[in-house]
Amino acid sequence: MLGYTPEELTGRSIWEFVHPQDQPGIWERVEEMTDGAVDHLRFEKPYYRKDGTEIWTELVLSLIRDQGGNPRYLVAMVENVTARRQLEERLRHQAQHDPLTGLPNRTLFFERLTEALETTSRPGVCYLDLDGFKAVNDTLGHDVGDRLLQIVARRLDETLRSEGQFIARMGGDEFVVLVEHSRGVEHLRQIAQAALDTVRRPIQIEGHNLTVSASIGVVERASGMGATDLMKAADTTLYWAKNHGRDRYALFDPERHRTDVNRFTLSARMPEALSRREFTVEYQPLVRLTDGRTIGLEALVRWRRPGGGAVKPSVFIPLAEETGLILPLGRWVLAEACRQARAWRDENPDLELLMSVNVAARQVREPSVVRDVAEVLNETGWPPHALQLELTETDVMGSTSAALDSLNALADMGIRIAIDDFGTGYSNFAYLRDLPVHAVKLAGPFVSGHSAKGADEVDWSILGTLVQLAHTLDLTVTAENVETAEQRDRLLRLGCDTGQGWFFAPALPPDDVLRLLHRRDDRDSTSGLAGHHPNQPRSC
Repeated sequence: MLGYTPEELTGRSIWEFVHPQDQPGIWERVEEMTDGAVDHLRFEKPYYRKDGTEIWTELVLSLIRDQGGNPRYLVAMVENVTARRQLEERLRHQAQHDPLTGLPNRTLFFERLTEALETTSRPGVCYLDLDGFKAVNDTLGHDVGDRLLQIVARRLDETLRSEGQFIARMGGDEFVVLVEHSRGVEHLRQIAQAALDTVRRPIQIEGHNLTVSASIGVVERASGMGATDLMKAADTTLYWAKNHGRDRYALFDPERHRTDVNRFTLSARMPEALSRREFTVEYQPLVRLTDGRTIGLEALVRWRRPGGGAVKPSVFIPLAEETGLILPLGRWVLAEACRQARAWRDENPDLELLMSVNVAARQVREPSVVRDVAEVLNETGWPPHALQLELTETDVMGSTSAALDSLNALADMGIRIAIDDFGTGYSNFAYLRDLPVHAVKLAGPFVSGHSAKGADEVDWSILGTLVQLAHTLDLTVTAENVETAEQRDRLLRLGCDTGQGWFFAPALPPDDVLRLLHRRDDRDSTSGLAGHHPNQPRSC
């Protein structure tokens, strides 16, 4: 095994064959055996051969005692396990390295990160994702994509490992740089910039000249952060960089991260909240300005968590759109509003009431939207002509041809289509001529003002022009955010058809709505009916 002749080996002490990689304490255990305290030992041990090469052995030692029980001999059985050891090393390397790029994988990365967190006070991480990599795979093929990853990996390793950093591939087109001894945020900035510059260098693959970029999340360990916390923060920060335009790095912001975590928690909570009926619908009157009569109601969804207070619509509506929950939530709001309107009609058969319900672009893009609305109307018995669906200006103008077909089909059923927040997006009246739109709701800032001083003459002039143009297209006009008698009077003089806002009433629970219906609204009577309090916060 060792390359010696028996004559060269006989008589030499085992202590001459101590190896630097011997397990700590094993020779102390051998000494205990020679003293009679231990009878058997088994361990793996490397040896240097006579020519300087290395082998691994499994060594089994047994103590032989004399008739008096005293230690007499040590019998050693030595097996050459070099091949097995090499196989184990190869398997370990395969388990810890990415087969495509040869870089350490996420398993080895987390081992190194955990080690760094235990031994270093301020390790940092640069989490990198290639921009538009999917397009390379989809257009040029996965072979080109794989080669691109190999080249980027090699370049990152050559550039950054020489600086003492640890580079790993996390999977897909994601790489991570572990800075075990960060010298502060500026040091991490420099490393992130070096990574960006490295990725941007042109690459030629199979005749294709490619230039790619990356987005990077940069995090320096904060107090109390473990490995999982640090990588969650890095992942979040990476997507900040992507959302801000790509080909850049973003620095971790603890406050923003907490906000994102809270949003994620809310989005995860929403499906259960819908099934537990934590969502409710309130109704804000739509008032005809010529006589102050309530002619309709806008249904507004609210979320009140048990023991957790209310969640603002400006928070949970975007979350619902992102997660897809807007589909079941929107259908529930539509059904609830139509059911409630039908209940009021049943109690007051002569009541003429328009029920206006907000719908999101994602709902309109669903192929089943026309069928779903028809089913709700059929289930609740609410007539189509008494239903108005509101979409934001941006959603309407950005609708696909299929979505426009759905809007036309809904309009053909007799349903009114209204554009909400008009004036904040395209404001393209020429385009409105080709859309199945019946009404526009002017954005609140035109009424309340675009500055802290309130609406000025420019705002009112714009309002007047918008009203005239809308009427030219045979559209009715509703003004939002009406809060004073002066605003109501000026809107009336401009020819605005209806108004909505706290001057008339806030959004009310169903039980309070009947007290408003069939009444003429003025500042004093409406405030009393609606239960308005001057210190009560406004909401839409």
